[in-house]
Amino acid sequence: MCLLTYLPAQVTPDPDALAYGAQANPHGHGFAIVTDHRILLGRGMNAERVITEFLKARAAHPAGPALFHSRYATHGAIGIHNCHPFRLGGDPRTVLAHNGTLPKRVHPGPYDPRSDTRIAAEEYLASAPFGSIDTHRGARGLASWLGASKLLILTVDPAYQHHAYLFGHHHGYWQDEVWYSNNSYLPLALRWPKRRRYLCGYCQTLDLHRASRYCGECGWCFDCETAFPDCTCHTAPTASGHRKLRALPSAHHPPRQQASAP
Repeated sequence: MCLLTYLPAQVTPDPDALAYGAQANPHGHGFAIVTDHRILLGRGMNAERVITEFLKARAAHPAGPALFHSRYATHGAIGIHNCHPFRLGGDPRTVLAHNGTLPKRVHPGPYDPRSDTRIAAEEYLASAPFGSIDTHRGARGLASWLGASKLLILTVDPAYQHHAYLFGHHHGYWQDEVWYSNNSYLPLALRWPKRRRYLCGYCQTLDLHRASRYCGECGWCFDCETAFPDCTCHTAPTASGHRKLRALPSAHHPPRQQASAP
């Protein structure tokens, strides 16, 4: 799936959205920020470390556009060398990141550990097969080749008219001036509203095959929203042999999460 995040100039990233995206797409992370004369890059396999590094770098360089990418591997090996973004044709002045499935032309062959996006950046798109993306013909050609994919190019190369080019933006989401390529930047309860009844309100475990009213991980009761065995649904025998409801300890009731569909 992957999650590509685009921040226009002067826009601050949402740390929670980056963390949710990294959790859903755990196979490597990277960022790029346009500064005065160069593109600042960072990559890594540890999401917390890369996000922290990105937040610090963005705070120091807010004037230009930026991107953050969390990868979910579909083609190519899992490792830092396949973390987005990639330099276009090896040129440090221009980088790209992608979300989606690219045409078979750039899929890795046998024993090729590279991802499809890395092959596209290093070989196919580096030759500008559609011409300049500053022209209508070039931009339309690249958009047609991408299909439903999303591609973001950041550059400080003076040959380009702009610093940022976002393709497939209509397939993503704008939230607080930040663009996300899909909804994996949201917590599970908001990501799949129809599955919310299967999501534990306490530990956030998603169990589509839940057979009882209790969460199999933490014992949370889906009926009264309290941890077992202190839920109001649980009954206990009395000395007379009758069963009665247990009292609900007020300290054992975490706040219910509020959610709305994106």
